[in-house]
Amino acid sequence: MKKILFVASEAVPFIKTGGLADVVGSLPKCIDKRYFDVRVIMPKYVCIKQQWKDIMEYKTHFYMDYHWKKEYVGIFEAVVEGVTYYFIDNETMFNGMKPYSDNAYEDIVKFAFFSKAALSILPVIDFKPDVVHCHDWQTGLIPVYLKERFQGGEFYQNIKTVMTIHNLKFQGKWDVKTIEEITGLPQYFFTPDKLEAYKDANLLKGGLVYADAITTVSDTYAEEIKTDFYGEGLNGLLQARSKDLRGIVNGIDYEEYNPENDKLIANRYNAVNFRKEKIKNKRALQAELGLEQNDKKFMIGLVSRLTDQKGLDLVSYVMDELCMDDIQIVVLGTGSEKYENMFRHFDWKYNGKVSANIYYSEEVSHKIYAACDAFLMPSLFEPCGLSQLMSLRYGTVPIVRETGGLKDTVEPYNEYESTGTGFSFTNYNAHEMMAAIRYAEKVYYEKKREWNKIIDRAMAADFSWNVSAAKYQEMYDWLIG
Repeated sequence: MKKILFVASEAVPFIKTGGLADVVGSLPKCIDKRYFDVRVIMPKYVCIKQQWKDIMEYKTHFYMDYHWKKEYVGIFEAVVEGVTYYFIDNETMFNGMKPYSDNAYEDIVKFAFFSKAALSILPVIDFKPDVVHCHDWQTGLIPVYLKERFQGGEFYQNIKTVMTIHNLKFQGKWDVKTIEEITGLPQYFFTPDKLEAYKDANLLKGGLVYADAITTVSDTYAEEIKTDFYGEGLNGLLQARSKDLRGIVNGIDYEEYNPENDKLIANRYNAVNFRKEKIKNKRALQAELGLEQNDKKFMIGLVSRLTDQKGLDLVSYVMDELCMDDIQIVVLGTGSEKYENMFRHFDWKYNGKVSANIYYSEEVSHKIYAACDAFLMPSLFEPCGLSQLMSLRYGTVPIVRETGGLKDTVEPYNEYESTGTGFSFTNYNAHEMMAAIRYAEKVYYEKKREWNKIIDRAMAADFSWNVSAAKYQEMYDWLIG
């Protein structure tokens, strides 16, 4: 039995701020239990909901040298859907109303502690992993510590590490002197070929230098991050390690996102009966949001963090022009004030045509995936993206920019060969986006049979976790040898 340990700062169902939590919560469940024993370590945040704290069982505690003092390390355990989770408890470190603070220094102190504690508890819980699978900068010190202070102990010999980049933009950077002091790592580690990058210490870089393998969340993003534009200053290192870097696209939970038995939507449907049944969700959403009641209106959904990364400046640029068309637009999400206000403005200006829902709700997101005809994702960059996978699952045709995971998961429609599962555009350009939307409108209004065939192909695509899990298993086997 091969032992795999996931270490991450968040996981569904305990705490979630983004796609990372979905990966860490879903992937271990899908790895083949006959060959792999997969467990997860994460922080026991004070802000985890009580219902989840109630299932955690206290195991033991000890004190660990950290940042010039002895720190308490409590260990709790819970089993969810056959996966064992360990929680590292320290209320000073993991307090606060949310898992990450607005102060980068605090997060570095907290996650450096977490990385050291995650390795320190292994002999205590009597679990020696063959592979430690680290996720994002919060766990970047684990491969470094394994090669440094944990190297002496026999227990830690021959443990391999994988570093997964979910979003390269976040790296965990602070000045060298402070990080040297916090981590207790010798000066020798803070050179340009190790943790130092552009005069700062960089925790993610440490993980990428010392990990045995590196993955990211789509093939295209794995290529993109080797370039200046997407590489966030680490492209040189990623080029140097390109033989150890692979892209594995994320999946989604096909039980949770299933239009056939989704309790959150008005009317359930499947790949066979969507032509008759899907429309009832559109009617229900139009009524709920106060949009014009009209079956024939081309309805576009957008569920997103409202940030620059998501391509919303392109939307803002053509919104007036777009609203001249025979369409409806439904937006759900929160983020930067300028985009929140931009959508509120268009909701006011084109009332009955545009609905801006500036909050986040899991229930409303499911209703949008089920009700809309098309789903818009014009991202500037998108490591993997999950919304397009959900919209494919619900037969809502994605319109995306060809970047990262969007390019890998949405096949552009080809009218001559009658292939494709969505519409796409290449350059980050508002008029190109507009042309893709208008092309989709044209097919929707003038070639309804073709449109339904696009939905057939979209709903037949398989982006369940089982496909990705098989690729991770292959990598673990290759690492363990």
